[in-house]
Amino acid sequence: MSLFKNIFSSKKKETLDKGLEKSKTSFFSKLGKAVAGKSKVDDDVLDNLEEVLVSSDVGVNTTLKIIERIEARVSRDKYMGTDELDHILREEISGLLSETNIGDATEFSIPRDKKPYVIMVVGVNGVGKTTTIGKLAYQFKAQGLKVVLGAADTFRAAAIDQLQVWADRVDVPIIKQKMGSDPASVAFDTLSSAVTQDADVVIIDTAGRLHNKVNLMNELSKVKRVMQKVVVDTPHDVLLVLDGSTGQNAFEQAKQFTKATEVTSLAVTKLDGTAKGGVVIGISDQFQIPVKYIGVGEGIEDLQVFNKHEFVDSFFSAKN
Repeated sequence: MSLFKNIFSSKKKETLDKGLEKSKTSFFSKLGKAVAGKSKVDDDVLDNLEEVLVSSDVGVNTTLKIIERIEARVSRDKYMGTDELDHILREEISGLLSETNIGDATEFSIPRDKKPYVIMVVGVNGVGKTTTIGKLAYQFKAQGLKVVLGAADTFRAAAIDQLQVWADRVDVPIIKQKMGSDPASVAFDTLSSAVTQDADVVIIDTAGRLHNKVNLMNELSKVKRVMQKVVVDTPHDVLLVLDGSTGQNAFEQAKQFTKATEVTSLAVTKLDGTAKGGVVIGISDQFQIPVKYIGVGEGIEDLQVFNKHEFVDSFFSAKN
């Protein structure tokens, strides 16, 4: 059994390394320029490093925390060579993220005392919401769990069709109604069906609109209330999907959605197609909401459980 786990872990690391390739190449290119001609870490290097971190979408607040930690270390150690900087960054970012009790999971899992375990997925259109739902369904089904999907994004016909494609691909049941139907009604039908089928996991898609926070809040609140008529304490997880390739815009979306509804976990997608992978570090630090999943490729197995130790190790390994 441990052999299979090692093989999987090796494959996961390989996928993660490849998915972060653009981010690493960009980051270390900027870092190289920041320390060019310098042998020791001084104020100029720290100023340049601050610019590198901000331009790598780590975020201003998280960047300032990292710089403060390195300044304290320079003050303590008196001399620090620039050749040590990537190693020091790895240690300090790991230390910063370790101060939160999130990002420690290594495998897809759900609490077994909640059945069905209900995940409501939110996020603006185009962030990879439907794809994330499909890949989650695949992972849970691979564990032998019975999964039911609910197409409660009734605002767009394309959203229902896309979810149907994933349901067919993964071979799991989907509950849907026609475009324009009441999302809460779809959620109610989905949970009712899941209970009848003795399902383990229910994943509900919701409309990806953020043009009016009040409307969004009202709609999501109604979906929750109606679901609770079937299963009292649902949803058990409100998963916000963010597009990592949008960098700082992902921060803004996270702020807006957390104001509109009670988000309990995050998924950051499309990291393989961007040089903005640093956004995961900032989001992990800034929001008191766990990043649960990251998308590092287009393959059905390329949605990974976010582990902060694996992520930082991969980000700072094998400089391109």
